[in-house]
Amino acid sequence: MQAIIPLEPGHYYHIYNRGNNRENIFFEERNYRYFLQLYQKYILPVCDTYAYCLMRNHFHILVRVLERQTCQVSETWQVLEPRHVSLQFSNLFNSYAKAMNTAYQRTGSLFQKPFNRIEVDSDRYFAQLIHYIHFNPQKHGFVDDFRQYPFSSYQAIVSDKPTNVRKDEVLQWFQGKNHFVQLHDVLCEESVIRHLVTEDFD
Repeated sequence: MQAIIPLEPGHYYHIYNRGNNRENIFFEERNYRYFLQLYQKYILPVCDTYAYCLMRNHFHILVRVLERQTCQVSETWQVLEPRHVSLQFSNLFNSYAKAMNTAYQRTGSLFQKPFNRIEVDSDRYFAQLIHYIHFNPQKHGFVDDFRQYPFSSYQAIVSDKPTNVRKDEVLQWFQGKNHFVQLHDVLCEESVIRHLVTEDFD
């Protein structure tokens, strides 16, 4: 059995998972929005988000674990521990799964366990991984053009509207918005990041 990688403060991770037994985890449009609401509640306090894509039976997220957070009680800074961050992700998935089970009269696990995480240990991979995450809906045939997919961070990054995605840093990795758009127009070099996407989902 493969060891579970701890989510260390200050490190970047590709987080991904799919439905148990390859089943859908999003059943209608409102489910995506609800997942993102829970994500804001549980994950934004402990991670910066750089890219995401939610598809009907799986998702991909690129995050950086914060090195410290504000304690709600004392208003002081506290160092995050890996178990705290993993617990926040577990809370997200459990809360979402319970809501889906209630809404759709289903039972059992919604997600595969444990959720997958691969550390992104070099900034040379960031641009390719973000391209890969955004291109996923088109790759799997969910849409004809990934740029029009509503449940990824692509539009948030190219838009001037406020977003929880760290788009300024993302655009720096791509050397600006124009280059970001141009590089998304070419095919992703998956061979470069194969070790970061070891288990792709249908």
